[in-house]
Amino acid sequence: MSRARQPPLVTGISPKEGAAWTKVTIRGENLGTGPADLIGLSICGHNCLLTAEWMSASKIVCRVGPAKDDKGEIIVTTKSGGLGTSTVSFKLLRPERIGILDQSAVWVDEMNYYDMRTDRNKGISPLSLRPSNPLGIDIDKGKIPQSDMELTFPGMSGDFTSENFSATWYLIENHAGSSFEQLKAAATNLKKQATKKNEGSLAYVKGGLSTFFEAQDALAAIHQRQESDGTERVEGSMTQRLENILNRASDTADTLFQEVLGRKDKADSTRNALNVLQRFKFLFNLPLNIERNIQKGDYDVVINDYEKAKSLFGNTEVPVFKKVYAEVETRIGALRSLLLEKLLQTPSTLHDQKRYIRYLSDLHAPGDPAWQCIYAQHKWILQLMQNCRDEILMGVGALDLEGDTRPLALGRLSHTASLKRGGSLRTPRPSTWRFETPQQVQFVEKLSDVVIGQLPNFWKLWISYVNGSLFSETGEKSGQVEKSKKNARQRQNDFKKMIEELTNRLVKLIRGALLPTTLPQGELNLYGGWENKTELTGAWLTQIIHTVRGCHEALSAMEIPNDLLQVIQDLLLELRVHCLMVTLLHTTEDVKRLAEKEDWVVDNEGITSLPSQFEQCVVQMLQSLKEPLEIKAGEINVRESPLKNCYDNLKHYFGEQRLLIILSNCQYLERRTFLNLADHFEKHGFTGTEKITRVSMEAVRELDRNLFEAYIERRADPIAGSLEPGIYAGYFDWRDCQTPTGVRNYLKEALVSIITVHAEVFTVSRDLVPRVLSKIVESVADEMCRLMQCVSSFSKNGALQARLELCALRDAIGAYLNSESNASFKLALDALPQLHSGADKKLLEELLNKFKSSMQLQLTCFQPSSIQPVKR
Repeated sequence: MSRARQPPLVTGISPKEGAAWTKVTIRGENLGTGPADLIGLSICGHNCLLTAEWMSASKIVCRVGPAKDDKGEIIVTTKSGGLGTSTVSFKLLRPERIGILDQSAVWVDEMNYYDMRTDRNKGISPLSLRPSNPLGIDIDKGKIPQSDMELTFPGMSGDFTSENFSATWYLIENHAGSSFEQLKAAATNLKKQATKKNEGSLAYVKGGLSTFFEAQDALAAIHQRQESDGTERVEGSMTQRLENILNRASDTADTLFQEVLGRKDKADSTRNALNVLQRFKFLFNLPLNIERNIQKGDYDVVINDYEKAKSLFGNTEVPVFKKVYAEVETRIGALRSLLLEKLLQTPSTLHDQKRYIRYLSDLHAPGDPAWQCIYAQHKWILQLMQNCRDEILMGVGALDLEGDTRPLALGRLSHTASLKRGGSLRTPRPSTWRFETPQQVQFVEKLSDVVIGQLPNFWKLWISYVNGSLFSETGEKSGQVEKSKKNARQRQNDFKKMIEELTNRLVKLIRGALLPTTLPQGELNLYGGWENKTELTGAWLTQIIHTVRGCHEALSAMEIPNDLLQVIQDLLLELRVHCLMVTLLHTTEDVKRLAEKEDWVVDNEGITSLPSQFEQCVVQMLQSLKEPLEIKAGEINVRESPLKNCYDNLKHYFGEQRLLIILSNCQYLERRTFLNLADHFEKHGFTGTEKITRVSMEAVRELDRNLFEAYIERRADPIAGSLEPGIYAGYFDWRDCQTPTGVRNYLKEALVSIITVHAEVFTVSRDLVPRVLSKIVESVADEMCRLMQCVSSFSKNGALQARLELCALRDAIGAYLNSESNASFKLALDALPQLHSGADKKLLEELLNKFKSSMQLQLTCFQPSSIQPVKR
């Protein structure tokens, strides 16, 4: 017995609102097993089964009928699941009726009324005088297709003037929703109309009876006179005279009424033209209104009018409308260019940028205005930063920081992180500040102002671009938001490079001013040029460190990723070390010059001022070092061992091969050099060498451990990271794969990468090979274990393929397996279904042998060998 299916559930409908006969797509669950299984579909209480088209168990397409309810649920009924439910609703829109005197923004085809003047010599067709509503009740037209009516009433028609008129057809077509009482009233109206028509014709005949007799008598008298005269169309005859009289009467009538009728025709034409202008004055006045509103800056009004005109006249075929609408499009094109120009102007506020982007989005501007704005802002900020250096070096206005009415960026931070220390980021400046402060300090502070003043808005603009908040409701309906989010995802790396370029430019400019030796020779021309400036003291360097820290704190508060700000942290570390060294050097020189200040005047205790001066000098040094030695979040202690600082530089600036050389040197230091040095110390009579040796070895071991982890990270991560994309390349699926024919290429590529690492290590030091490769293998085995455990299910062939590749990898690198990698391979194999078939086991063994045979040459390096490494 088959298990009963769940009842249908409607979870979505698109669109969610519309007029009658709108085509909608219904989505949900258990919507039937086929077209025959669908037995009921109602929207807002109206049966829509007749127009339903079953697409799948989760999709049905139909048209909404003329339901009485304005809003209601979507109910699906199937044979297999019964009566369903709905979590969404549909809103039925009722079209507004337009009266004969109401203004309308759409074109209405006028009736071809009978013209009594132009066709007065023709007969009047009875069809032209037929009533529009013969029953005299409200017409309620049904929505049954014409084809269905023709099939139901073959050879008949719903037109009451047709010879094959069908009353049933007419009632279904025009009064499907009328009540029985209304139909009874309609029958009464028909009887009254028939009675009135008969009575009216008879009364007309009775009223004109005397005139008819008089005309008949006149015609009879004329006929007798013509017979007695006996001539026709003879000059002077009565017939001729009568014809002349009638012609003169006709000419006189035409003369009398021709002018009146001409004026009426002209008045009617003028009236019709005025009606058209009045009815469609919105469109005809739109180009001028657009121009005026653009001049006033009312862009919202322009956009609303344009959207209205586009919806009404965008597809018009009326020539005059097409001409006016083309002019509207020309004005809108000019507006797009104007808004884009304003958007890319610098400087501009974030509010204005968002406003212009929204306008351009609503106007469907080509391209991506938001990204164009981000790109322009990025270039402008870079130029501002470079201008800070150029203006200082060229002495242009000396960078009038005091004259700038804008609040300084660092000053704006005085209520944030700086207040935690009890003061603002900058102390009040005296009037002579600009002349006393070194130019490097002025430059760094001005540069920080530029970064803190511009980068937050730049970052906020990007965030708005990512989450789609730059667009209006119109943009959301037109799909602009989704398009923006898609573009943002594609351009994340580009924006990350922009932030990196900005932070790197900031760091390089500061390095060029303070640490020129840390820049490559090729960048000194662009960022250097400060050689002739005054060398800074420790106090000024301390102020610069304070400024750079404030800049870093401001950028961190914007939630910019730490990896993008790491260059600023590295700069801060070098500035602190540089400040420490400069301060110590200057203090040493000051102490040396104290002897020159000795005045040999003793006090009551018998001492001179020299000890006090020395104490003051040391105290001042310690006080000036308070800021550089202070450790902020994420910073490194500059008082750590030199070997540790050396490691921080080595791992960033040295390549993998030099790291290996350093690791080899560390081993040699630990095994021989330190022991030899200890022997030398003992030979020369120095005591306490055990502690010196122990501390030195611990420092070297820490350096060795850190460098080894850095090398393993650089080499193991790419190999492990390539496994998952390689496994699932070509939409590979463990649940649906063919019989294995061998090990796939991704595994061979991983082995080749491991072989490359082996060759690199073996070239430098053979002793390092087991240590390095065991860690590489451990990382690869752990990644394979994770990938196998993430697979939900395997087919028979999938399990065989996975076991083949795991066994091939394990056997190939077996010489470098440790306990952790062995455990990872065991967990990975346990996650696979067991092989119970003898044929599968035999196939597995054959494929493993085939792999080892084909890769024999490559895998030779993993075997013990007496080959010595090549020394370079």
